[in-house]
Amino acid sequence: MDPVKFPHRYEPGPDREIAAFLAATIAWGRRDLILKSGEKIFALLGPSPYAFVVKGNFRKFGAGKFKGTSLHRTFFESDLRYFCRGFRACYSQYGSLEALFAAAGDVWEGMALFRETMAHANRDQTRQPVYSKHIADPSSGSACKRLNLALRWLVRKEGPVDLGLWTSISPSSLFIPLDLHVGRSARRLGLLEEGRKANDKKAVISLTEKLREFCPEDPVKYDLALFGYH
Repeated sequence: MDPVKFPHRYEPGPDREIAAFLAATIAWGRRDLILKSGEKIFALLGPSPYAFVVKGNFRKFGAGKFKGTSLHRTFFESDLRYFCRGFRACYSQYGSLEALFAAAGDVWEGMALFRETMAHANRDQTRQPVYSKHIADPSSGSACKRLNLALRWLVRKEGPVDLGLWTSISPSSLFIPLDLHVGRSARRLGLLEEGRKANDKKAVISLTEKLREFCPEDPVKYDLALFGYH
């Protein structure tokens, strides 16, 4: 099973938005451990992650130097608190996570806006924004794999996996969630330059542009095929 099973548990709406970003955030490492960690996280959030967030129930999680329990490898209770506080700010300012991303010029700018909104919601005692290592910075050249994965789930409508929840962002504007497996497969198939090994933002853009030659309206449809190619 894929970690997208977690947002599928909820009705379309803010619960699914939140669950998609959290499930994508922990989508690294062994799949069985990802799923085990997801069960732990969503049990904490209860039947409605959105209600949990807006009611501020996350305050009980580790704060400051106290990280609390590890929920998935280096993702602790304090990280879940960070995300919940950030989500609440996103909904307060934009009404939905979809509206936040739609307010940006493109997908990469949407990621940057999301990262900034989350950071400013978690300012430190000197009122400086605090950035999470679990939210990639697109301006650094990062592939932003987990953010691109969440967007793929939320935007694409084809097949039983994706959620198709968002309508204001087109599948044609998405970028491939690039990790080690997808990068290796793409190089074997000649879709990425063999001599360049970095799986970074430049590689994401290059691979997605190549995939757009095959399907301009939905280049990310090839994600699962590349991930499973051996």
